[in-house]
Amino acid sequence: MARANEEAAELLRELADLLSITGGDAFKIRAYEKAARAVEGFPDDISGLGLPGLRKIPTVGEAIAKKLLDFNQTGTIRQVEDLRAQIPAGVRALTEIPTLGPKRAYQLYDELGISSVAELSEAIGEERLKGLKGFGPKSVENLRHGIELLAQTRDRAPVDVASELADDVVAAISALPGVERCQYTGSLRRRRETIGDVDVLAASDDPHPIMEAFKALPFVTEIIGSGDKKTSVRTSRGLQVDLRVVPPESWGAALQYFTGSQAHNIRTREIAVRAGLKLSEYGLFDAESGALVVSETEDEVYRRLGLPWIPPPLREDTGEIEAAQKDELPRLVQVEDLRGDLHTHTDLTDGVASLEEMVAAAAARGLEYYAVTDHAPDLVMQRMTDEKMLAQRERIRELQKEYPDLTILHGTELNIGPDGSVDWDADFLAGFDVCVASVHSHFTQGREEVTRRLITACENPHVNVIGHPTARSLGRRAPVDADWDEVFRAAARTGTAMEVNSFPDRLDLPADLARRALRLGVRFAIDTDAHSVGNMRNIRFAVGTAQRAWITPDDVINTWPLPRLREFLAKKG
Repeated sequence: MARANEEAAELLRELADLLSITGGDAFKIRAYEKAARAVEGFPDDISGLGLPGLRKIPTVGEAIAKKLLDFNQTGTIRQVEDLRAQIPAGVRALTEIPTLGPKRAYQLYDELGISSVAELSEAIGEERLKGLKGFGPKSVENLRHGIELLAQTRDRAPVDVASELADDVVAAISALPGVERCQYTGSLRRRRETIGDVDVLAASDDPHPIMEAFKALPFVTEIIGSGDKKTSVRTSRGLQVDLRVVPPESWGAALQYFTGSQAHNIRTREIAVRAGLKLSEYGLFDAESGALVVSETEDEVYRRLGLPWIPPPLREDTGEIEAAQKDELPRLVQVEDLRGDLHTHTDLTDGVASLEEMVAAAAARGLEYYAVTDHAPDLVMQRMTDEKMLAQRERIRELQKEYPDLTILHGTELNIGPDGSVDWDADFLAGFDVCVASVHSHFTQGREEVTRRLITACENPHVNVIGHPTARSLGRRAPVDADWDEVFRAAARTGTAMEVNSFPDRLDLPADLARRALRLGVRFAIDTDAHSVGNMRNIRFAVGTAQRAWITPDDVINTWPLPRLREFLAKKG
């Protein structure tokens, strides 16, 4: 994605938030939020577009196009700057707390003078929110938890932001003379869901010019530390990047060492010590003589330790060493294994691309089947009706003739109500090929209520997949609280798949819960939940999450041939 698109989308989102704080029109707020998704998913760089070109972005009308033109000309949106001046910065900082919306943040400022996260934390500790309208004991406890979540994620970046930066750095370094190999390492290579620093490794016999070129990259804003072995910089994208350069003959050992995790590396070093060896970033050495044993590839380092190569997403010391010693490592699911996508949206509801555009993109991905799952009517803001959904079904039948190699499935994303019920009656639901059901409201229900809510949805004979099951939004909303083992047992019993959602701020189910679900016999759907053509690129992040959960291709229903998938879906009906 072009950097300009990303920055403009963030400004539009901020504009929506600022209007929420100041009591702006709800329709305009939703329009800005939808336009932000459209700009983010737009395939071309908007920075060179004039007004006519900007008007071609889906959902971008004349007024928003003028704001984007303002961004192209000035690097900002003047209305955002004006609203920033009206609203204390502390109030905007408060809105970063998960569970605290713009209006309630302004209420805290207006009624209690709270203008920072630290002040809010202090006020909660002193019980100064008692008696404040809308802030009962449960709300205050949610706020306390939200502050903890914010502290955990404040210095970390979403995986998509880190990946884009890492890809740019690797491309730039790889193009330099004398660079034999270059790859990102660390938590990003292990497919963690958020990233602290981006770690990049290069192999060269002449590191000095590489470090100089690295420091001169256009997005570098500060040199933190510089040397021929390691250089650290801060970037305009808010992330630190550490570049290490090693001799080509040390590549494999260095790649293993700097990929980590620390716990995994401790285990591999212990194995080396017991074998009379010493393992470092420069190679595997004989402990007594200091002679180099192996170092050039990761595979030979692991083999010399008596292990097969261990996929990076598993390197967390959660059983991968023991499985490797028994030759029981799983064959992890890969992007290439996915035959279909079972959760996507069009501009009929909150997507920003037409049905025709989304189907064409699915065909271009080489998928064998593709489900359109626009929102059902209980999500009132999307204004879905029976007639609209049936008309879409007819259009899908027409499109199917144009795409003989792609089976287009007509589905829907249902809303799991507080009691576990879903939109539409059984007769209407029977007409869909696939039904995804998700929690979109009442996120703060108690553990027993949420557990029963999700189990009831699993027991619905028309629900095939539970979408983004924890309903979390990384850094913004905590996951719902449930007895997940009970939910997973119900999913396994009823033949309901759990989704691993590709959106970088969801990645839901998270890897730890997905692994628990796997042990309890649950099947999975790895979906994009794409609201634009650009969102389809996110699939690699969900696959990375699934790999961290030890999920194999056979565990994922959308790796299956269509007849087998249809059989699975039919068992629910």
